[in-house]
Amino acid sequence: MNSADQERLHLDVEAFCQELRPYEELAYVEQRFNEHLLRLARKHDLLGMPVPREYGGRGADAATYARALVRIGREGTGVRTFFSGHSSIGQYPLLMWGNETQKRKYLPATCRGEIVMAFGLTEPEAGSNPLEMQTTYETHGDRFVLNGVKYLISNAGIAHLVVVFAYPKDGKRISAFLIETNRPGVEREDLVAKMGMPTANTGMFELRDYEAPLDAMLGIEGEGFRIAMKTLASGRLSVAAGCLGVIEDCLAESIQYARDRSQHGKAIARHQLVQEHLAEIEMARLTSEAVVMQAAHAKEESMRSPSDEVKEAKADLLAAQAKLHASNAAWNAADRAVQIFGGRGWSTLYRPGRHLQDVRVCRIYEGTDEILKLKIAAALLGKQYEAFK
Repeated sequence: MNSADQERLHLDVEAFCQELRPYEELAYVEQRFNEHLLRLARKHDLLGMPVPREYGGRGADAATYARALVRIGREGTGVRTFFSGHSSIGQYPLLMWGNETQKRKYLPATCRGEIVMAFGLTEPEAGSNPLEMQTTYETHGDRFVLNGVKYLISNAGIAHLVVVFAYPKDGKRISAFLIETNRPGVEREDLVAKMGMPTANTGMFELRDYEAPLDAMLGIEGEGFRIAMKTLASGRLSVAAGCLGVIEDCLAESIQYARDRSQHGKAIARHQLVQEHLAEIEMARLTSEAVVMQAAHAKEESMRSPSDEVKEAKADLLAAQAKLHASNAAWNAADRAVQIFGGRGWSTLYRPGRHLQDVRVCRIYEGTDEILKLKIAAALLGKQYEAFK
């Protein structure tokens, strides 16, 4: 992507964010899904940012896309989660493992916003260990028949196409499928009893004797676990980028509030302990930006050399490190911003309180803190020391 195209994309992202903000703030106060998000994303052509131009996308490289997600993350983790679900873990596996027919059939429509995507891996009894999933498929003549429940899925209630993972009824290796939600056999339910992200769509769905054509399989049979793990690395980087955006917004809001708010006869910005909070948020921003961009460049290098296992392993590890660091840094930054705002920080009428509620999930989805720490330690010690093998 050349510099002119990068600049255009960032201008479009900025315009989208500015137009979205008043709708997002109202939706948050009213604790409901922001129905304007998809409309505005279509308007500003942001639904295929990392997809190559030949399939209708903007052709953003990994670093440019990460920076776009940083800016979107400032508007809220719920907003960024929509893009992660649609592009980072939705379009990404289709682009990487889909055949040409599948790409031509779906990708242009996803870039236009006619098809919204989601990633269906998590189940009620299969979270950090996806190998414990219970969704199954059978082959019946010219079709697959799938049964199972997927839970806590971003975009589940609005998605038209979901990447779903399932075991063969009588086998041991997971496969991936492209599931169209407008076909019979899909029952969906929105999950609204959430700690944060009220403006984002989170849901569950059940497949009951869902019939999919044979060409709905993504990649080759038995390759599903590898597809899932590599896709999660893409998702982790998107989460990390969004968390950097949260830190940036917490810092900007805190600086402005500290200058405007007076207590004990002077602006609270002059109080040393408030300055300590600001310095810590700035350090969180600085370190998170460094690791996020390092991970983005490693991902780009890996995508340019898909057969290079060393580059792939480096990108995978850096994505885990970036996600672990940035999600915890964002949680701490939001907590400090709430403290700076004092009593007003406890209200969701102000942005720090919303960030604190929303960003907590970033330490859970796409790999919990604990799983990522084990992954990082295994990279240091060697695969033979993997704690979860």
